[in-house]
Amino acid sequence: MITFYFVSHCNCPITAGRRWLHHIVLIVLLCISLCRCSQEESRSAESNSPHAPKSGMVATAHPVSSQVGVEILKKGGNAVDAAVACAFALGVVEPYASGIGGGGFMLVYLAKSKKVAALDYRETAPGSVKAQQLKGDQMKVGARSVAVPGTVAGLTLALEKWGRMDLATVMEPAIGLAEDGVVVEKLLAGMMRNQSAKLSRFPEAARTYLKNGDRTFKEGDRIYQKDLAKTYRLIAEKGPDAFYRGKIARAIDKQMKRSGGWLNSRDLADYRPIQRNPVKGMYRGYEIFSMPPPSSGGVLIIEMLHILQGYDFVRKGHNSADAVQIMAEAMRRIFVDRTRFMGDPDFVHVPEKALLSEPYAVKVRAGIEEGKINRKIAMPNPAAYESTQTTHVSVVDEEGNLVALTQTLNSFFGSGMVVPGTGILLNNEMSDFTAEKGQPNSIEPGKRPISSISPTIVLKDGKPYLAIGMAGATRIISGLPQILVNMIDYKMDIQKAIDAPRIHCHSEEISLESRIPPRVRKGLVDMGYGLDVRKAYDLYFGGAQGVMIDQRTGALQGGADPRRAGSVVGY
Repeated sequence: MITFYFVSHCNCPITAGRRWLHHIVLIVLLCISLCRCSQEESRSAESNSPHAPKSGMVATAHPVSSQVGVEILKKGGNAVDAAVACAFALGVVEPYASGIGGGGFMLVYLAKSKKVAALDYRETAPGSVKAQQLKGDQMKVGARSVAVPGTVAGLTLALEKWGRMDLATVMEPAIGLAEDGVVVEKLLAGMMRNQSAKLSRFPEAARTYLKNGDRTFKEGDRIYQKDLAKTYRLIAEKGPDAFYRGKIARAIDKQMKRSGGWLNSRDLADYRPIQRNPVKGMYRGYEIFSMPPPSSGGVLIIEMLHILQGYDFVRKGHNSADAVQIMAEAMRRIFVDRTRFMGDPDFVHVPEKALLSEPYAVKVRAGIEEGKINRKIAMPNPAAYESTQTTHVSVVDEEGNLVALTQTLNSFFGSGMVVPGTGILLNNEMSDFTAEKGQPNSIEPGKRPISSISPTIVLKDGKPYLAIGMAGATRIISGLPQILVNMIDYKMDIQKAIDAPRIHCHSEEISLESRIPPRVRKGLVDMGYGLDVRKAYDLYFGGAQGVMIDQRTGALQGGADPRRAGSVVGY
């Protein structure tokens, strides 16, 4: 991962022949080629040290999209404008992880009102879906795995409500990237290689993401997405109706009918993003805001932090056997609650107030035995306490507005299906439902599947402190609390907090990075745990991107995960 710090203002207009965009891409790719580490183990926090600009900062999973965002800020856009521009750009430079064929969630801190808003543009199940007809891998790949996309509706609504710039302006950089091509970096080349079997199943996907339709692109090749550029241009000119009611909607409907999918033009026309109230909790004096259901992540992250609040992690030591054991047992318990209760709140009752209450956390904590594996987990009844392979963008602007945005196609390259003539890669979000009937997350027409996506904003003493989020499926839920504990308890800067080795646990086996010392691993084995030891900086543990404000000096710091090709750009 490379981080960039730019202090000079760009004098090139965004729409002036896209010359500025070519310069950005060339500089970024040159830096990547010169600075890329040859060994995973050679990555160090020193090479990713935080920066201290004061005007604005963007952290994303790709250096080109980070630079796109900061250029929007320099041209007078706010954090929402920059985040939306980054989101469209990521659909081009990181097509395996997100795009307009998917959905997402956004959290926004508005400095003027000092309020946090949550926007849900999660995909929904098509109206004609029939769960009993899903067979084999149909929930995971192909036409029947596709849910109604929400990204275009969500991003355009956010821009309308909270942005300053028009849609055409914020989409122009992404249009240029799709039209003029992007150089394939190492991670994208690897994803195309690893997913080539899926892509080969679908002619349009093979034509788009395989060289000459049958060979994988290599690092350093250039990939053009001219159909996607045309689609982006149409949306920029005509707005979201072009996607949900116009020519694009008709193309999607035609492809679904031809392929036996359930998604149709009525589903697209009926789709609406939803503004929701964020969930909120406290951890050692910090206010934690995150996404409410249908994201399961926000509730569970805060529940986990409330459980962890009862332990002295500084005394236990960072990533000691005792600290890891407590983390693991807290994770096991919140994942039980995920299965028991999480679903679309418009269809099922989610006891979020109970799960977020500190008395509930105290009761859960009381059931954790320290120093040994807990073979049986008995969770309290929350009624007594009532009162997907993703990408993330974090932005702060000079007014103190914060945006944490996470979007996805679910699996890498989603359903594998590209709509002919549009360049749109469709999601496979139907696989995020539970096939079993009668569960909170069972399939129903119009329902949103649960998600682990958890864009998070943190305030300290009522002032903006941090915007952060992750990619990585359920490792989002286990990873973000570890990063927050690193920052708040262990006083790490944001980059070191993200760099630090992480664990994940939902059973009696703990997944952990090989950087966690052998003596700690032995201690965990002695406690009775099985271990799944993974390589250093394994992508399995997700990719976090965050920006923070030093409340004492006003300086900005950013962190981007070395597990992805992320970057921080500030000015």
